[in-house]
Amino acid sequence: MSHDLVTMGRVSVDVYPLQTGVPLEDVESFGKYLGGSPTNVAVAAARYGHRTAVITRTGDDPFGRFIHRKLREYGVDDRFVTPVPGLPTPLAFCEIFPPDHFPLYFYRYPKAPDLEIHPHELDLDALRSARIFWATVTGLSQEPSLAATLDALEVHPGTTVLDLDWRPMFWETRDDAQERIAAALRNTTVAIGNLEECEVAVGEREPRAAARALLARGVSVAIVKQGPRGTLAASADGIVEVPPTPVDVVNGLGAGDAFGGAVCHGLLRGWDLERTVRFAGAAGAIVASRLACADAMPDAGEVERILGGGAGTGTPDGRATRNGADDGMGTTGGTSDKESTG
Repeated sequence: MSHDLVTMGRVSVDVYPLQTGVPLEDVESFGKYLGGSPTNVAVAAARYGHRTAVITRTGDDPFGRFIHRKLREYGVDDRFVTPVPGLPTPLAFCEIFPPDHFPLYFYRYPKAPDLEIHPHELDLDALRSARIFWATVTGLSQEPSLAATLDALEVHPGTTVLDLDWRPMFWETRDDAQERIAAALRNTTVAIGNLEECEVAVGEREPRAAARALLARGVSVAIVKQGPRGTLAASADGIVEVPPTPVDVVNGLGAGDAFGGAVCHGLLRGWDLERTVRFAGAAGAIVASRLACADAMPDAGEVERILGGGAGTGTPDGRATRNGADDGMGTTGGTSDKESTG
């Protein structure tokens, strides 16, 4: 069976408080969820009926078994998810202070197993046959994941997507990131990032300049997420700008992953760029209005309803306060404004 989408990179168990507006030291109960940005993207695309798989690694432990179980429940092929003896499955905690502050705390020590993806372990036939391959900048942060990610981008003959995914705590220097991102962009069709991530990748923070710089690096489509100002997307055919989809934010940490899965849906359907980005923004808004990430991914009907002006975000009263396509709604301790955990 060939896949519509194969993603590669981070996975985690997200441990989210069930009380909002409370620091972690005072939280009394938590929920346990599947997490990690490329993992969530695979889940999001599967919700639209696509055949998806994720390439990642876990610990050989109960949390790793939980990840396999949840992937199967969501309809994501887990055949490329393998254990790394001696390394625990990563955990990610957050605090929830709506509408725009969601501190993240990563437990990826001594090393995350998803950074132990080796080039020789890749199923090159499965990669080549997939319609879309999705990779992340975090996967470039350490070997052997760096070499494996670059190899996968190079061998894939179709559409490749690079999530610019800048998380400074995973890197020694910004210069290292810029050099490795440049190498990855040589084999990237679609690049997606927020303003800070674009600045890291190509040295430009102004949206149009960032998009032009990404196109100059050889990508066919550049998507620049601007939070409450919406999304700018550019290709050789021109620039489209899509306003935000307003929602009452519950937890912004899954919005960007929902956005990414919806972009893949639009690419697979052959939609034009404006329709794809508009759909993706609405998908992100829906997830921002909910607590979890993977559990919260909408189906196509939910997204179409919110685009049509109907209910579907899961908010109590539909009040418009924040853009759900913002890739993460807060920062802490040097973390970037990012859409997911793990």
